[in-house]
Amino acid sequence: MIMHNRNAQRAALMALFVFAFAAAAFAQSGATRPRRVSPEASTVQNPTTNPTPTPVPRTTAQTATPPRSAAATSAANSSGDTTRAYALLQQKQYDAALKEAKQIAAAAPQNEEAWKIAGFAEFNLKQYKEAAIDLQRALELQRAAGSEDANTVDALAQAYVRTEEFEKALPLLVTATTRGGAAQPDAALLYYRGLAEYRTGKQADAERSFNVAVKADPKNAASHFYLGRIAYERNGTDAAIQALNRATQSDPRFAEAWTLLTYAYLRRAAAAGGTGPKADADYLNAIRASETLLKLRPDEASAALNAQALVGAQQYARAAAALERFGTNPNAQGPTLYLLGVAHSRAKNMPKATAALERAAAKTPDDANIYRELGYAYEVAKQYAKALAAYEKGAALAPNDADFKENAERVRPFAK
Repeated sequence: MIMHNRNAQRAALMALFVFAFAAAAFAQSGATRPRRVSPEASTVQNPTTNPTPTPVPRTTAQTATPPRSAAATSAANSSGDTTRAYALLQQKQYDAALKEAKQIAAAAPQNEEAWKIAGFAEFNLKQYKEAAIDLQRALELQRAAGSEDANTVDALAQAYVRTEEFEKALPLLVTATTRGGAAQPDAALLYYRGLAEYRTGKQADAERSFNVAVKADPKNAASHFYLGRIAYERNGTDAAIQALNRATQSDPRFAEAWTLLTYAYLRRAAAAGGTGPKADADYLNAIRASETLLKLRPDEASAALNAQALVGAQQYARAAAALERFGTNPNAQGPTLYLLGVAHSRAKNMPKATAALERAAAKTPDDANIYRELGYAYEVAKQYAKALAAYEKGAALAPNDADFKENAERVRPFAK
């Protein structure tokens, strides 16, 4: 057997749990123990691949009660009277306004004001797909008449964002955010623009838009979040942490920001080697961030992330306790059970480690790394035949991993 440095193990162990980190070797802590390396990324909880916070709801006139167009300000016109429908919209009687506007639009399909009122009513009723259709119709009629209305453009852009039609939303948002005469940029529209740019692969443009948005509104949590995410994705961990802290300060209930902030702290701690004052501070920050997340979203994924932070801080018993409630659930995920087994193993509670790892193997039988940990647990318990079987299973799944062969040969003489 090979002795391994505890701090080296700690650093590598955390690297295996952090999103976008390559597999890195981690080994024993304390007593002599078989060498183990990190699992494939598929066995661990990763950040959401495409988190899209609910876009900042607008409470301005653009999505509540838009100004009436010039053609509709008279009590009646040749294409139908929208006075009552508009009044209902002003009174926030959106269902009634929608019904009235639709009746007018059916009788007079060229009445852009009727389509516009219908679209705004639908938007406020959260019927975004229908709102987009009706607002698009209103905009087409306005353009045909040479009287494009800014409020219609802005609301249509937001409806497209809400329905994730970002390619359609983006040109409208560019128009909305570059319109002359505005006293100051609209932070919400700038956020929408950045989101549309981000979701259409225009990362540099998105970053510029989010930066302008937070200048216009320093508490725009969603823009801070995406600035953090963009920085995280290009391995700018320090910048990501700074932006994500601003996001959580602006909106303390922003669960996705707390999630990514935890991963960022874990990544930075692992990059520092997993030991020393800086790494220790980052692990503690990761614990605090994940504890807040767990209060906001008390689910299995949040508990697993909290446990990862606790493992990094070598608080193994606490990590096991954080996962125990979810680990006892028959529907617990394989990665959760694997992490629970690792936590119990490091806390030297081998019977519980073995039980969790056996369940993890049943859930995800093609993950070689589970068999590395399971083999070690059996070996500690002197169940050498089971240890040999686990190591051989791991070797079959990862034939180029010399550690499995080494471990198997070590226990083979004792397996009877």
